[in-house]
Amino acid sequence: MNDYMLFAIAMIPVLWLIVSLGVLKMPAHKTCSFTVILTLAIAIICWRMKFIDGITATVEGMAIALWPILLVIVAALFTYNLAVETKTMDVIKKMLSSITTDKRIQVLILAWGFGGFLEAVAGYGTAVAIPASILASLGFNPLFAAVICLLANTVPTAFGALGIPVTTLATVTGLEVVHLSYVTSIQLAGFIVLIPFLLVILTEKSIKALKGVIGITLVSGITFAVPQIFIAKYLGADLPALVASICSMACTILMAKAMNKEKVETKEDKIGLKEGVLAWLPYILLCGLILIASPLVPSINSLLAKASSNIHIYTGDATSTTAFSWINTPGMMILIATFIAGLIQKLKFTYMLDVLKRTIIQLKTSFITIMSIVAISKIMSHSGMTSSISFGLCAITGSFYPLIAPLLGAIGTFVTGSDTSANILFGALQTEAAKSLSIDPYWIAAANTAGATAGKMISPQSIAIATSATGLIGSEGKILSTTVKYCLGYVIILGLIVYFGGGVLTLF
Repeated sequence: MNDYMLFAIAMIPVLWLIVSLGVLKMPAHKTCSFTVILTLAIAIICWRMKFIDGITATVEGMAIALWPILLVIVAALFTYNLAVETKTMDVIKKMLSSITTDKRIQVLILAWGFGGFLEAVAGYGTAVAIPASILASLGFNPLFAAVICLLANTVPTAFGALGIPVTTLATVTGLEVVHLSYVTSIQLAGFIVLIPFLLVILTEKSIKALKGVIGITLVSGITFAVPQIFIAKYLGADLPALVASICSMACTILMAKAMNKEKVETKEDKIGLKEGVLAWLPYILLCGLILIASPLVPSINSLLAKASSNIHIYTGDATSTTAFSWINTPGMMILIATFIAGLIQKLKFTYMLDVLKRTIIQLKTSFITIMSIVAISKIMSHSGMTSSISFGLCAITGSFYPLIAPLLGAIGTFVTGSDTSANILFGALQTEAAKSLSIDPYWIAAANTAGATAGKMISPQSIAIATSATGLIGSEGKILSTTVKYCLGYVIILGLIVYFGGGVLTLF
């Protein structure tokens, strides 16, 4: 069987996922679990993968999906569900909505700043669901609220969930995570500055909407982009979006208050310091825990690093091990912060456990979907299917491959709903292609993550979250038709940046 035939066969699972999810609208957990079986069969028949190797590759993928990826999702939604049930989310809404009555600035604070913060600490849909529901509750058109939050929840996803997408990409490609983080931040910098302007223009459906808010819009973008580049370059993937979103949100709020000095608050509008701190406590504690556990505090970071294991799962390579960090991982940090905050808020431990249990049950189909996606990636990688796809794409596009590198990332997120899963699915492929074309693998791997952020706005999973949060279930088609044109523009521009900008890092 020649290489071109292997390329065509290797593409079958990927194309099936795109068609089944994007065209046939099949439930993700059903089509993904079927695709695991399909991929395993193809690997065994066409790539002569041993049956036991295929099974252990599948188990390895499922284990990685459970820890840390699904752990983060459970922890993030647990924090949100607890806030909703204890009414502290109402306090957060009131605090955020009382800063300004200008809808354009509210969009910058809620969809961009707060959404970016939620993506940084949690990700996996919370950055769309929470801001969209707040905007709708403030009187925004629900369809607009859904679309605007999907557009805003693009660039922050690269370093979302405390850097899981980039950290995962570094793991599956064998690249050094700090430099990969820096390269990714460089590719996204221009979009970070431009997207706030797009959000403001869309708020009033006219470029005239920028009148009077150009300064604050520019500040919202620059104070996100610059800190993100700095943190990514020196600290790696965990903190760039977290620090950047806090800087952007703080600067935007300060400017908004300065522009709105005449606003008089009623007694009902005012939130006491204690009430406000308690409402934000899980996120405050999370920031503290992440900083303490980061390389900024080497002694604690190295101590926590000891609570880890390297487990040999895949039988096809005697030297292959899978690393698991049991404490210093984002999901555990979120859980610890939330439980501590809950105890301070005088919630019963058993009550919090009950909310956690209900959250896990709520996510049962997500478990199947994500475990299947990661298993597919591992089977394709270990069997050689990924290498065959890489060869085919390189042969077809040749030196123009960098133009389509971001498109692959976008397709990955469209299919999986996750920047992390897109990196798992195509990360190794991208670096293989880069090496075969003598292109910097960091530059092309980063293009996968950057392209995946574009796919976030058209992902059926993200759109479903947005429609659920705004009461628009059944309007998914309308939202997709609105966001797809922005996604295409994003990917085209990014492709040109990747193709022509390979030497940009020498300027920094």
